[in-house]
Amino acid sequence: MPYWRLSGYYFFYFAALGALVPFWGPYLQSKGFDALAIGQLMAILVGTKIVAPMLWGHIVDITGRRMPIVRFASMVSAVTFLGVFPADDFWTIAAAMVLFSFFWNASLPQMEAVTFNHLGHRPAGYALIRLWGSVGFILVVAILGVQLESAPMSVVPIWVLILFVGIWLSTLTVPDSAPVTGEHATPSLRSILARPDVMAFLAACFLMQASHGIYYAFYSIHLAAVGYSTSAIGALWALGVIAEVLVFLVMRNLLERFGARRVLIWSLAIAVVRWLLIGAFVATPAVAIFAQLMHAATFGTFHAAAIHLVHQYFRGRTQGRGQALYNSLSFGAGGALGSLIGGLLWSAEGAGVTFGIASGAAALGLLAAWRWVDRPATKVARR
Repeated sequence: MPYWRLSGYYFFYFAALGALVPFWGPYLQSKGFDALAIGQLMAILVGTKIVAPMLWGHIVDITGRRMPIVRFASMVSAVTFLGVFPADDFWTIAAAMVLFSFFWNASLPQMEAVTFNHLGHRPAGYALIRLWGSVGFILVVAILGVQLESAPMSVVPIWVLILFVGIWLSTLTVPDSAPVTGEHATPSLRSILARPDVMAFLAACFLMQASHGIYYAFYSIHLAAVGYSTSAIGALWALGVIAEVLVFLVMRNLLERFGARRVLIWSLAIAVVRWLLIGAFVATPAVAIFAQLMHAATFGTFHAAAIHLVHQYFRGRTQGRGQALYNSLSFGAGGALGSLIGGLLWSAEGAGVTFGIASGAAALGLLAAWRWVDRPATKVARR
């Protein structure tokens, strides 16, 4: 199992995310865009996840080969990102973001499938590979946050381009997983999606990421507005992901002891509280630190539990489309909706109301998971 080669991909992919998510909003703000425009542009960044993963997932499930798609998409995302540099108005930067994010968002779901195929009967080992993505994110937000104390915001796209190239180079080292077998024994995608527990699970993922869409688009702007420096903002982002790394180290034990259903439900419950704290009390450093530590649950444990459920629900020739559907509905549609809601509410209603909406979305996801995601489908495969 190519542990370090798989880990290298996650390192560079989430390092790039560490440059984009905390600092792309302030970068756009430095170019003169208002809150509504920032929300719309950030929605593009995640909105292409609605289309791209499903398109490439369908192709991969037909061919059974994933890494050629991952390598192609990673290379083209780096090339098309060059269009960001000359862009100076809303429509040109929107066009550049549509292009690079369409290809960038195509690769991760297929890499998730490749990783699980290499893990075989040890799916709980996923967290130990995925944690290197969190390490990459931490390093970038910390270093870039300090650099931006004295450097202009124009360095942000330079960082992103370098890391995109790193993603592409890392894909060249990862071997493809074996083609999926057992096609005739695999239920159809339609029959899987008709199950109430699967529908409730996907709804919970959608609502959780809608709440995160507000956080990703406006958390840094919110912190800056109440007086935090860019280095402090970077440190708070890094703290959240450090907590995520630590929980990944024990994720296998948590899943095997409590099951994915309980982990999913508790993650959603913690998200309800986290968004309320950020919206109302983030100006208090102790509360800001505590709320960021909750990232271990709202992203770390939630994603690890969700990715296990995706792997269990979608088998055989539905594997690529299942991973793509999870990414499209949650990080794509959910994240885009959250960004758009944030853009519409931020200037008029302020942080309290906007993050209150995020808390409400997580509460609805909690209800869906508690009511319909049933226990038999959540047992985690043991080694």
